[in-house]
Amino acid sequence: MKSEEYRFYALVSRMRYITRWGLMRNTFSENVQEHSHMVAVLAHGLALIRRDILGLPADPERCATAALFHDASEILTGDLPTPVKYYNPDIRAAYKQVERVSADKLLELLPEALRPSYAPLVRESDPTVHDIVKAADKLSAHIKCIEELRAGNQEFASAAEQTRQALTNMHLPELDWFLEHCLDSFGKNLDQLE
Repeated sequence: MKSEEYRFYALVSRMRYITRWGLMRNTFSENVQEHSHMVAVLAHGLALIRRDILGLPADPERCATAALFHDASEILTGDLPTPVKYYNPDIRAAYKQVERVSADKLLELLPEALRPSYAPLVRESDPTVHDIVKAADKLSAHIKCIEELRAGNQEFASAAEQTRQALTNMHLPELDWFLEHCLDSFGKNLDQLE
C-alpha cells in the first residue's frame, strides 16, 4: 500500500518556470523563484533595519520566510502583469480572490499537521510582515528597473518612475532608510562596489 503523496514542495520548485515582466522587453529574464529569493533578502534586511537601527518591533526571519512564499499562488495562476492586475477595481478584486483560492489549494497539498505553519506565510496574514514583504516586493521590482536601465533598456523607464513613487508613498521608515542609504549602490558596476 502506497503512502499519501504531498505535492506542495514539488509545485513550489516550479516557480523557476514562471517568467516575470511578461509584457516587457527584458535585457535579462527573471523568474518567480529568483524574484522570491531577492524579496526574501530585502524583506530580511528591511526587518533588521526596522528592529536594529530604528528600534521598532520586527521579526526578520519571519519576514524572510514569508517573502519566499509571497508569490506562491502564482504557481497555479501564473504571473499576471501589473497593468492588467490593477487595470480596474473589479479585476483587482477578482484576482485577489483567485490568489486566495490558489493559496488554499497549495495548502491542501501539505500534510494537515504542516498547514497551520505554512498558512500565515502563503496568505501573508501578519500585518507588519505583510507591509515589509510588500515593500520588499516593490523594492525588488524597482531594482530590476534600475538594472534594466543600466543595461540601456529604456523599456523600463516608466516602470522605474512608477515603482520609485510607489516606494516613496509607502511611508515605511525602514524602507525610507534603505532608499537613502542602500539604493544608489544598485546602479553601480562591480568595480564601484568594491
